[in-house]
Amino acid sequence: MTKYHIASLACASALAGAALATTPACATAHAQTTHEVQPGQSIQKAVDAAQPGDTILLKSGIYRENVTVSTPKLTLRGTGQGTVIQPPAKKAASMCAEQGDGICVMGAKTRNVEGVTIADLTVTGFTRAGVFGMGTDGMTVNRVHAVKNGTWGIAQQQSVRGVFRENYAMDNGDAGLFLANTVTAEEGAQDTKGARVERNWLQNNRIGLTVRRLRNLTVANNDVTGNCVGMFVVGDENKPRAGALTVQGNRVTQNNKSCPKTERLPALQGSGIVLTGAEDSLVTRNQVTDHSGKSPLSGGIVLFKSFVGVTSERNRIHDNMLANNAPADLVNTDPGKGNTFSGNACRVSQPSGMC
Repeated sequence: MTKYHIASLACASALAGAALATTPACATAHAQTTHEVQPGQSIQKAVDAAQPGDTILLKSGIYRENVTVSTPKLTLRGTGQGTVIQPPAKKAASMCAEQGDGICVMGAKTRNVEGVTIADLTVTGFTRAGVFGMGTDGMTVNRVHAVKNGTWGIAQQQSVRGVFRENYAMDNGDAGLFLANTVTAEEGAQDTKGARVERNWLQNNRIGLTVRRLRNLTVANNDVTGNCVGMFVVGDENKPRAGALTVQGNRVTQNNKSCPKTERLPALQGSGIVLTGAEDSLVTRNQVTDHSGKSPLSGGIVLFKSFVGVTSERNRIHDNMLANNAPADLVNTDPGKGNTFSGNACRVSQPSGMC
C-alpha cells in the first residue's frame, strides 16, 4: 500500500466522522509520493501520473527517451551517475524530442513552472541539450552529469531563481552550462532574481559557462578547465543591459582548447573569463591561470567590446589571482567607462599598469 493510498483511507475516515462539514480539509490533500521507475519502464508515464510534490526515482540503468516535466514541485532523481538517460531509437512526438533535448522542464506561456528538481543522473548523446529549462521558477539541477550532448550540457532560458550546483558538464558541443534570456528573439537582459551557479565542474566543452543577456545572478566556486573559453558573460545593444552579476571564487585554468570561428564569434582559444557588453558586474577572488591563445579574446580576465559595438561599463575586477596567461593576465581592449582593476595578483596586463 502506497503513501497515497494510506492518505486516501485517512481522508475517508475523516469524512465519515465529519458528515456535517461542508469542505473537509483533506478533500484536496495529497501525500507526497515516490514513484519508482526501473530500466525498461517509461519515465514519462511516471511523470505524467505524478502530482505536485512527488518524486520520480529512477533506479540505476539505461533509459532511452526524451522526458518533459511541467508539473510544479516535482523531483526527478536518479541514484547517481549510473542512472543514464540517452536518446530513444525512434523520435517521440513531443517538443522536447523535436528540439533534441533529453529532459525538458517547460512552463506555460503565461506561467512559469515552479520548484522542479533534476538530480543525480546522467544525460548524454542528445543533439541539443541534456537538460533544458524554459519558463521555470526555482528550477534546481544538482549532481547531473551532462556529457557529449550536441549543443549544451545543461541550459536554461526565460527563467528565474534557478540553482545549478555540483553538476559535471563535459564534451558538449557548445557550452557546458548555458543560461540566457532567449536565443530566438532580440530582447533586453532578464533579471534572474538571484540565480546561482555553484560548485560545478565544466570541462572540455567549447565554452565552460555562458551567461547571455542576464542580470542579477551569482557564479561562484566552479572548476572550469580544458574548454576554449572558461566563462563568457555576454551582452549586446538591447536594453536593459546584461550585467549586475557576481563572478567569485572560481578556479579557471588551462582553457586552451582550439575552436573554429562561428557566425557569431571568432576562433576561440586560451580565454579564462571574458566580459563583453556587460555592466555593473563584480569579478573577484577568482584563480585564473595558464591560458594561451591568439584569439582576440585570449587572456586571463578579458574585457572586450561586444561584436555589435557595445562597450562594457562600470565593471569591477578586484582581488583575483592570475598567472601564466598570454597575451596577458588582464586584458582590456574595451573603451567603456568606469571599469576598475585593483588588488589583482598578476604580472602582465594589456594595457600595462593594471597589475
